[in-house]
Amino acid sequence: MFYYFVSSYLRYNLILIAAAVIPALILMRKVYRSDRLEAESHRLLRALTVAGVLAALLALISERVLGSLLQRTVRNSDVYQLLLYFIVVGVSEEGAKYLLLRRRTWNSNEFNCQYDGVVYAVFVSLGFALWENISYVLHYGLSAALVRAVTAIPGHCCFGVFMGVFYGLARRAENQGQTALSRSCRILAVLVPVLLHGCYDYIASVGVSTWYFVGFILLLFLAAYRLVGKMSKADRYIA
Repeated sequence: MFYYFVSSYLRYNLILIAAAVIPALILMRKVYRSDRLEAESHRLLRALTVAGVLAALLALISERVLGSLLQRTVRNSDVYQLLLYFIVVGVSEEGAKYLLLRRRTWNSNEFNCQYDGVVYAVFVSLGFALWENISYVLHYGLSAALVRAVTAIPGHCCFGVFMGVFYGLARRAENQGQTALSRSCRILAVLVPVLLHGCYDYIASVGVSTWYFVGFILLLFLAAYRLVGKMSKADRYIA
């Protein structure tokens, strides 16, 4: 009886984990196959996925510290909501992704094409989403997996696309000796995903019409999808 209970429990949790992981893997494969010039090594992509998991843990610590500070200092509910989603969540999560992305890839010999920036940023973002989704699904069940499969996971992928576009441009500018342009692109590689992430969470959480949230998601997905196609077709070597 005990063996049956343990076996059923493990089998149920494996189903939950699979439901959390599979959407992230599908998106990773899509972005990877759009890299038409030179495929990245599996070793590097695995390292970037792990970096995304580490970014999730780093962001969790940052969010708890900043969230606690925010609760003690801000009384106005509207200001609190804005600071919570754009600074505490947006900066913590996208900042952690960028920090580990840059640490792992900026000086990598494999970073020799502009589109590589998109691939790298998306893999870090989906590693982040994968870990976050496993946590949500194990806590809330399969219903959370379905909702997050069509909202949060593609959302993280979209944030990664925008981060990667500017990150790739920054590396190209750096290689061409355009230091100021490279610095500006690196700032945008963090700032744009932070703003998008903040808007996503704010619209989802403040009780506005569901249609506003759906409209925002559709526009975000469409823009990211077109960017992937455009950057893939326009890819060039930057070494």
